[in-house]
Amino acid sequence: MDFPEELRYTEDHEWVLVEGDVATIGISDFAQDQLGDVVFVELPEVGDTLEAGKNFGVVESVKAVSDVYAPISGEVIEVNEELPDGPEALNTSPYEDGWMIKVKLTDSTAADSLMDATTYQKFIEED
Repeated sequence: MDFPEELRYTEDHEWVLVEGDVATIGISDFAQDQLGDVVFVELPEVGDTLEAGKNFGVVESVKAVSDVYAPISGEVIEVNEELPDGPEALNTSPYEDGWMIKVKLTDSTAADSLMDATTYQKFIEED
């Protein structure tokens, strides 16, 4: 399982990459592994406002339908347009091609409270 060091993680298995005042968000390698083959992805619209901890999308796999939660608050400024037609990117490349949305942060320190890679890996092992 892959846990890139530069990312922050949530207990709901989303990841965040903060670059300046923009955060890229997706689901972790662990999450996609638990879901199995992803067949459908529902994402928000550009311009939508996200609130940390609230649902922003849905990932449907052959095993389950799962909500995806915003790890941070902000405005959606970009959506991965490839995912609706190629949801399998969440399985094959969850940290690169499978990113879901980009958000303009309302608080640039919001991700600081999320788990780092080492803490997230321990969280999964204990769960």
